[in-house]
Amino acid sequence: MLKKVDSSQLKVGMFIHDLSCDWMSHPFMRNRFLLSSEDEIRKIVQAGIHDVVIDSDKGLDVQDAPTLQEAQEATERELTELAAKPVTVMRVSLGEELSRAAQVRHQASSLVRSVMADARLGKAIEIGQVQPVVQNITESILRNPGALVGLLRIKNKDDYTFLHSVSVCALLVAFCNSRGMAPEVTRQAGLGGLLHDTGKALVPDDVLNKPAALTDEEFAVIRKHPEDGYNILKQSPEINDIALDITLHHHERCDGSGYPHKLSGTQISELAQMAAIVDVYDAITADRCYHKGMSAAAALRKIYEWSKFHFNPQYAQEFMRCVGIYPVGTLVLLESGRLGVVVEPHETNLLAPKVNVFFHTKRNAYIKPETVDLARGIGFGGGDKIVGHESAAKWNVDPMRFLTLA
Repeated sequence: MLKKVDSSQLKVGMFIHDLSCDWMSHPFMRNRFLLSSEDEIRKIVQAGIHDVVIDSDKGLDVQDAPTLQEAQEATERELTELAAKPVTVMRVSLGEELSRAAQVRHQASSLVRSVMADARLGKAIEIGQVQPVVQNITESILRNPGALVGLLRIKNKDDYTFLHSVSVCALLVAFCNSRGMAPEVTRQAGLGGLLHDTGKALVPDDVLNKPAALTDEEFAVIRKHPEDGYNILKQSPEINDIALDITLHHHERCDGSGYPHKLSGTQISELAQMAAIVDVYDAITADRCYHKGMSAAAALRKIYEWSKFHFNPQYAQEFMRCVGIYPVGTLVLLESGRLGVVVEPHETNLLAPKVNVFFHTKRNAYIKPETVDLARGIGFGGGDKIVGHESAAKWNVDPMRFLTLA
């Protein structure tokens, strides 16, 4: 049986089913293993991991611990309450913005590739070349955040580093906008998001993309990238303090378990705390050579759970309202048995977005695609509801093909 336990309850002989953290927060090769020493428990605690999932059928049990299903049901109840608050209204439809967003995606990823190349050569980053791209990203997000953010969820191993930076920029701009921040602050935060991983240009590729557990020495190299990036960007006279702060502190955590300075609570700036949430969200949704990315909906639930310790809970909740409980591009299963891809959040109920349905699970067959507004009743384009998010691989479908209907 899978159970959620506090890390203080761990004992040698328990079987870890899930470490409940992003991959860069723990030094183990796998998320699932039998605890064989006190040293392994010490490493879990030192990594700032506060709770884990154990499998009591494969190791020692904690009798009074909630089952994983009970913990997940409690989270869903809390999210149902959260979903009733209003979200940002989009200016144009997803279909109208997709082609422009695709151009912005290409332009921005090419720029980040160039920035990384300059950084490796020791050249100062020309901020004047970066700012227009940040402006284009900002304008796309203001027209319809789901278009660019949805497209940026498609990454491969070769362009991950570059597209991750673009994703963090886009998501951070959307986050700032949804929180009503000043346009100039939003643009500067976007600049920080686009450049936040510049220091990874100095990390050897065989360490950055290693498909196995990192050694302590390799971890130390990876964890230097915020300071390396900060030092690289400081060479550019046009760089602003917001971008420098985001670059240096996007791996800090509210409980003091982050790096490079182990800051905690209000020692971390508001924008750096927001960037930390965005950075982790995008990282855990991407496929990498060392782990399979989770769905956006599952990732948001992880962010919500981790906000008890690692993130500011208020910011985590506001981020979820920003991107939606079921973000654009999420594959969802409806009560009718149909699969659909989320194309637009509802203004006041994040549990009732518009979805394009295209597949019937009970028939195991494609159906004529149509848009269903889950906020409407039967006979008015609705009459269905989401029962959960699904894996595209499970059904061998590509939901991104159905973001727009012909």
